[in-house]
Amino acid sequence: MTIKEQVTEAMKTAMRAQDKERLAVIRLILSAFKQVEVDERIVLDETRELAILDKMQKQRRDSIEAFNQAGRAELAAKEQAEIDIIQSFMPAALSEQEISQIVSSAIAESGAKVMQDMAKVMAILKPKLQGRADIGKVGATVKSLLSK
Repeated sequence: MTIKEQVTEAMKTAMRAQDKERLAVIRLILSAFKQVEVDERIVLDETRELAILDKMQKQRRDSIEAFNQAGRAELAAKEQAEIDIIQSFMPAALSEQEISQIVSSAIAESGAKVMQDMAKVMAILKPKLQGRADIGKVGATVKSLLSK
């Protein structure tokens, strides 16, 4: 079952349970999927769906940071609840050790030796790790391995 199908089924379940908060977030997810499909005239594949969910999570993390700085804990809590719902549709996160192994194999595969080769490595890693790891942290891992 694709992510979009899972989200659609979750929407039906939330409607039956009359869970308004969960339903609102699920509708936002479906809306984001539909917007990309219409704008780009494509049918989303799983990689693209994960990228959209990842972007939605990042936006909410940024909002949480801003709300916490402004002393708005209730709004930060609402954003965190939305992240939790979005996260439920993401695949299981990889451990640090698994990420390191994947990064090492990508460096070997690309033949990267210096920092200028980081883009080659990231091009290999991004599809493999999309939605399963924080790409920013992966980039830091790549930098540390290439700077040795």
